[in-house]
Amino acid sequence: MKIAELLGKDTIKLNLKANSKMEVLDQLVDVLYDAGRLNDKELYKEEILKRESLSSTGIGEGIGIPHGKTSAVKKASLALGIFRDGVDFDSLDGAPVNIVFMIAAPEGANNEHLETLSRLSVLLMNPEFKEGLLSSKAPEDVFSLLDKFEKEDEDEAKPNGEISTESDSSDQKYIIGVTACPTGIAHTYMAAESLTKTAQEMGYKVKIETNGSTGVKNGLTAEDIAKADGIIVAADKKVEMDRFLGKKVVIVPVVQAMKRPKELIEESLTTAPIYSKDAKGGETSIAGMLGADKRGGVYKHLMSGISNMLPFVIGGGILIALSYAFGIHSADPSSPQYNFFAYILNTVGSKYTFSLMIPVLAGFIGSSIADRPGFAPAMVGGFIASSTDAGFLGGIIAGFLGGYVVLMLKKAFAKWPHSLDGLKPMLIFPVLGVLITGALMIIVVDPP
Repeated sequence: MKIAELLGKDTIKLNLKANSKMEVLDQLVDVLYDAGRLNDKELYKEEILKRESLSSTGIGEGIGIPHGKTSAVKKASLALGIFRDGVDFDSLDGAPVNIVFMIAAPEGANNEHLETLSRLSVLLMNPEFKEGLLSSKAPEDVFSLLDKFEKEDEDEAKPNGEISTESDSSDQKYIIGVTACPTGIAHTYMAAESLTKTAQEMGYKVKIETNGSTGVKNGLTAEDIAKADGIIVAADKKVEMDRFLGKKVVIVPVVQAMKRPKELIEESLTTAPIYSKDAKGGETSIAGMLGADKRGGVYKHLMSGISNMLPFVIGGGILIALSYAFGIHSADPSSPQYNFFAYILNTVGSKYTFSLMIPVLAGFIGSSIADRPGFAPAMVGGFIASSTDAGFLGGIIAGFLGGYVVLMLKKAFAKWPHSLDGLKPMLIFPVLGVLITGALMIIVVDPP
């Protein structure tokens, strides 16, 4: 399938204007909806914003690729917006965007559609293609440009990330890697392309495995891993890591592979830490996680909790602040300053919204560690921390405690018959996870 087949004249807008990232997203969502490509505009926009919350899709050099995969999409589609004046898009390089492709993939998108979208992601890294888009005067110019560059790609017929055997020599360094992002549509392939091109420019052999929506492509073999001089894992979702045990591995978010590929390659060859697991075969050791990636491991789990807690902090804090506009004691029924509206603001903000901060912090830390089964035990632990004045430190402890308790339970029940697998997430993990986490919080954490 050609990239042009996912576009339409009604989804190409060459002279848009916007003052903010949100305006860009709103305009392109409207373009797709008006063109009949969406069956639920709000649900699709929610998915787009959810993806943006993970990391900006402004990849730098004037390009934005917001994308979402959801049942709100009728069929795989693209919307192209050209913003000639530039818009602040929270891009990786801080530069404004001029070219924005919004990718809409249906929940059941077939591999052909997803591979087409991934080809677009790689194509956007070509400076000539970008210049061609900016100089387009009509939708027909865009279609002609796509035909030209897709034909060139077909003529080259070189799979992304494959090793070039023409320049193969025994003294060449060999770089391997894995790229993966939550949706597996854009960043996965752009990161792979960035690492591949940079490694080749540095004179190294390279092979990059992509974990995208269409599955694993260009998979690494045991032989690849054994002879690799440098290994880079650029991923925002779980990938198979056991195969790298005992090897030096650089672990970073997927956007870092697009932002600073040369530094990652150099680090993989020199100062990368050894990837290891603890003696019991559980999660990556704390030392390994902290050394491998500042946003990985402990820090990644902690930030997952904090990012989900922030709306409660902001919402509750502003409501409380607004209540003070009526007087510092305006929420106190016994005060002469009492104002009923101020009382509502303060009560909703402090009594209810703020009271959820610590449980939410803990819950999402636990969920980051042990997926969905870790959420309930960690959140219960967080509620205990909040109720017993253990505060934020208690909430952080509860989050990690709940998550790792569930990981322990998963390990303990790993050999159960497969016929009983359905009982684990619905019965075993919630009951035992909540019990163990709650008991440890009350007995060990609460007293100090």
